[in-house]
Amino acid sequence: MSDLLFEIGTEEIPARFMPKTLADIAQFAKEEFAAAHVAHGEIKSQSTPRRIVLTAAELAARQEDSVEVSKGPMKAQAFDAEGKPTKAAEGFARSRGVDVSELKVEKIGNAEYVIAEKRTEGKPTVEVLPQILEKLLHRLSFPKSMYWADRNVHFARPVRWIVALLGDVQINVSFGNVNSGIISRGHRFMGSDAVEIPNAAAYASAMRDNCVITDPKERERMILDGIAAIEKELGAKVTVDPELLEENVHLNEYPMPFYGSFDKEFLDIPSEVLILSMAKNQRYFPVHDAAGKLMPYFIGVSNNKAKDMMVVREGNERVLRARLYDAAFFWKEDQQKSLDERAEELKNVTYQEQLGSVYDKVQRIKKITLSLAEELGADVDMANLARACDLAKADLVTNMVYEFSDVQGVMGREYARKAGEPEEVALALYEQYLPKFAGDALPSRHGGALLGIGERLDTLAAIFKIGQEPTSSADPYGLRRAARTINELAWGLSLDFDMDKALEMAGEQLGLKEKRLEKLKAFIAQRQQVQLREKGESHEAIALAMQTVPSRPLQIFRLAEVLTKASSEPWFAELINAAVRVKNILSKTEDIPTVADPSKFTEEAEKKLYEELEKLTGKAKEAVAACEWEKLAATMAELAPVIADFFNDVLVMDKDPEVRANRMALLGECQAFFMQIGDFSILK
Repeated sequence: MSDLLFEIGTEEIPARFMPKTLADIAQFAKEEFAAAHVAHGEIKSQSTPRRIVLTAAELAARQEDSVEVSKGPMKAQAFDAEGKPTKAAEGFARSRGVDVSELKVEKIGNAEYVIAEKRTEGKPTVEVLPQILEKLLHRLSFPKSMYWADRNVHFARPVRWIVALLGDVQINVSFGNVNSGIISRGHRFMGSDAVEIPNAAAYASAMRDNCVITDPKERERMILDGIAAIEKELGAKVTVDPELLEENVHLNEYPMPFYGSFDKEFLDIPSEVLILSMAKNQRYFPVHDAAGKLMPYFIGVSNNKAKDMMVVREGNERVLRARLYDAAFFWKEDQQKSLDERAEELKNVTYQEQLGSVYDKVQRIKKITLSLAEELGADVDMANLARACDLAKADLVTNMVYEFSDVQGVMGREYARKAGEPEEVALALYEQYLPKFAGDALPSRHGGALLGIGERLDTLAAIFKIGQEPTSSADPYGLRRAARTINELAWGLSLDFDMDKALEMAGEQLGLKEKRLEKLKAFIAQRQQVQLREKGESHEAIALAMQTVPSRPLQIFRLAEVLTKASSEPWFAELINAAVRVKNILSKTEDIPTVADPSKFTEEAEKKLYEELEKLTGKAKEAVAACEWEKLAATMAELAPVIADFFNDVLVMDKDPEVRANRMALLGECQAFFMQIGDFSILK
């Protein structure tokens, strides 16, 4: 057994390509080794910006022998009465590459068939590895690929060298105009251009000697350790963004964290802008003090262990200073115009060619938002909410948002504060975009939440109007995310509004046709189902809740939660079984009396059921009307044993027609109780 080393050397591959590529090449290797019947130990994939590395421990010296079993014609067709092979048998044997005398007969099912077994002796692994490794190269795919010398050969970036070794045996692999060898390359600045790899076991140390750390996890530790040391030196705290950390890991072969500073005057710019400028443009980590306030420092990661890191630091400070001067200029320049003037400029900004301007959209959002606030009796100042609606998208035409699109909302808030707008208005301009991603914070006040819901409702109606709703493979306008966010806001902030009513208002403003409106409602309902399943609510409980309180996301969630919890209780199963029996019996009967006559009851169990229904039906109705779901569950729990006793002790289909009819009427009253809530048979 020997270890495999397979290194694909390239020009620098974008960092965002690497996580998927590492997972893919490891998975593809497992699949190809299995298909080739090559036994192996642990498979690892590693990388740097300039190389993708696959290692496989203890590859078997040879392929395993394989046996291919094929079923042929039936025995009666393959052999004549004297047992001699027919032309059918000879043709089958020839097609499978075996002699006709090697055919076997096996019983399969109720018939006998001819079977061919072709045994193939495994080849030495070194002979099959070239084909396996070339398959790996061709199977890898990337968001964007390039071609260089040979237009038929594509890869993330041009491949410059390949190293393929099984132990100390070189494996010949070709990819375009590149042939494998035993020469790798070290770090672009600190290593050798030609690093000989005598065997697979020597690779890691040879790379380390040439300032290349091939293990991304080790590079991550180096970065985090460097950040921790800088934190200690500065008395600061760095919140490490996982995506930024991963990007830095895949941008460097030998990461060297360092810190730099910038002028304190730049701290007058909103911190979100500073952080975005540092992180997005320069891949720097922002630095905060113990209280969470941004400090005039940044942490970068260099791919070069310079003799004097002060030179690296000063160079990065100059680059950042230039970007921050731009941000400071935009910050000052934007304040030369009022937000009202900016809002007017939206008349000249097209939202979508079939849907008018962004200004038109703002007016639609305002109507929906204020209507929601009135419906909810929300804890907002209506004048401030109306003002926030008017200014909702004003910051989209500022220089700062044009340069840094991710700070929309942030700049609206900051410019509103500078202009002396009420804090409720300023906060709504920012919080309308929350939550921005799964797990993000919800708005702290209802104003921003309602504004955000209003915008998303308008977007949903608008895009459905032009027929660009999501497909299984595409959602260019992010409508699934919009619907998800509306539900998250309703549930997280206890906003109990009527979704259908809100959608109808949004659709009416756009002239959305009834057919498309119904399609939109169904889309929203489907998203609710998906999200509630993610929260652990049962499919059946969700379905019943959507029957009981259709179009009210908050109450659907709360009822589904109560029903899911109740489903583990013994009484719940009793009640469901009874409800199904009631439905089934009534579905087979015609001319059922509408009201049961208690004087005709002959059994104690039916008298008891009648009394409980008299008492509990009203309570259930009140609970549903008030959306008091725990009270409803308690009411159902009271009824469950009583109706179970009825079915245990009473024969509904009594021989006496009057008794039978009266009992059917009683079941009708049971059905009326259940239908106040919904069709319980879906819970079965």
